[in-house]
Amino acid sequence: MIERHRNGCESSYGGVHVYNRVNQILEQYPFAVNQTYKGRGALILDTDAGLKILKEYKGSEARADFLYTTLSFLKENGQRRVDCIVKTKEERAIAKDTDETTYLVRDWYEGRECDVKSREDVLRSIRQLAHVHTTLRRFALDIPEYLTVSPDALLNEYQRHSRELKKVRHYIGAKKKKNDFEMEFVRYCGDFLDQAATVIALQERELQTAGEEAQCYGICHGDFNQHNVIFSREGPAILNYEKAGYDVQAGDLGNFMRKILEKHNWNLGLGMDMLDAYDKTRSLKDGELKQLYIRLAYPEKFWKICNHYYNTSKAWVCGRDLEKLIRVVEQDEAKKRFLQIFSQNLPV
Repeated sequence: MIERHRNGCESSYGGVHVYNRVNQILEQYPFAVNQTYKGRGALILDTDAGLKILKEYKGSEARADFLYTTLSFLKENGQRRVDCIVKTKEERAIAKDTDETTYLVRDWYEGRECDVKSREDVLRSIRQLAHVHTTLRRFALDIPEYLTVSPDALLNEYQRHSRELKKVRHYIGAKKKKNDFEMEFVRYCGDFLDQAATVIALQERELQTAGEEAQCYGICHGDFNQHNVIFSREGPAILNYEKAGYDVQAGDLGNFMRKILEKHNWNLGLGMDMLDAYDKTRSLKDGELKQLYIRLAYPEKFWKICNHYYNTSKAWVCGRDLEKLIRVVEQDEAKKRFLQIFSQNLPV
């Protein structure tokens, strides 16, 4: 539940004193604050210029400037509900307090998050993502080098994940007495490593044969998930573009689809409807379809669970980790069926 405070309140926000720090920041902006709402790691502001959100920012000012330009472009080109950055009185995209901590103020919207259990919410979110991607492909300004993702970044990431899985396998294999999680891991690790190796080989071939243009690079959201989609009577809004970069746009779709399908036991009908919803709004190119398949096929969830196990106390294994591991194993056949059907639509 959001806590509401009149301007000048004495509660804390993000581990800092609201009265001392927030007021130092807000006085740099050309609006008056009527009320503040304490949110998740941020402060929502009811101002005479509409709802805003104040949040600590970890990036550079140059990146903030680029985000300002990008989000403004979206809003000026049909995407009305975008959390544009609000500039200070001095026309800066960022604000700093006396400790040099950096903040952003952005436009904000009331509404509810995308309900992952609702097929309609999921499909509306995907259609909205496709609209955003379409608009961003018309963005004509040069992309800063630091926002450009290397073509082999995904390959390097998957190779690193696979090395980490092998490290876990070596560690558990050397143990004489294994707990339930470790026995389950040993039973299925080989199959998941084989899946990973197949995906890595496929991505290596794609990098050798497909150029940047064929893979349809563009500006991506970078963290597209159900928490960053808000629904209201005015329509859907995609928010929180702080991780935006220049990469294969289908990566946004793949990230969202994987998380949703994991919650729906890789339901074939839902998965194909999600693909269709995006493709009817913005047609997926051959290279994008292959990249989407690669992102869905890598055993990301298995790696994530095992990596969490390895980097926490192994003397006491969280029962939740075991539950998650069992669920991933149980879903594997459904995932393989979905990928088999999906692969039939891939270009040769």
